[in-house]
Amino acid sequence: MNQQLPLDFDAPVGDLRVAAHDHCVSYWQPQPANGYAEVILSPENIDTVHRFSMGRQLLPAGGRVRPHAHERAEEVLYVLSGTGSAEIEGKTYRMNPGTTLYLGHNRAHTFHNDGHEDLQWVWFFMPGGLETFFAAIGPKRHAGEPAPAPFARPADIVAIEANSVIAVR
Repeated sequence: MNQQLPLDFDAPVGDLRVAAHDHCVSYWQPQPANGYAEVILSPENIDTVHRFSMGRQLLPAGGRVRPHAHERAEEVLYVLSGTGSAEIEGKTYRMNPGTTLYLGHNRAHTFHNDGHEDLQWVWFFMPGGLETFFAAIGPKRHAGEPAPAPFARPADIVAIEANSVIAVR
């Protein structure tokens, strides 16, 4: 796919994709997150009028997503299972099944699994790009394989973040 120009609504129909979760691209996440991120939809596999990417992330008990923001993107999370906390702009919110979080651009945030089971959420990211960051920081994961031993972030993480949708706070 990887469209060169945005589609418009004058086309007779838009794109269609049906994706089983075990056939998606997935990446292991380094410390302190330690889980994995699946990329279900992205500009690599769909053509859209409004660019976005979508996937699912798993954060094991004790895992944490480092504080960061997205200068030129918006993010939506919908919690599927587990419990945790989201700290957004210094305020803490509970992440329970059914919780939805909308994070406009430049909203500093971090997530922590403070429960005893995996915390899982679906993420939507506009205009896309989160999938590129996940690919740059973790090895490819295959459905059903055991989790690797915890591993460090890449040595060039500062450069990766500077060239991605992540702004470290």
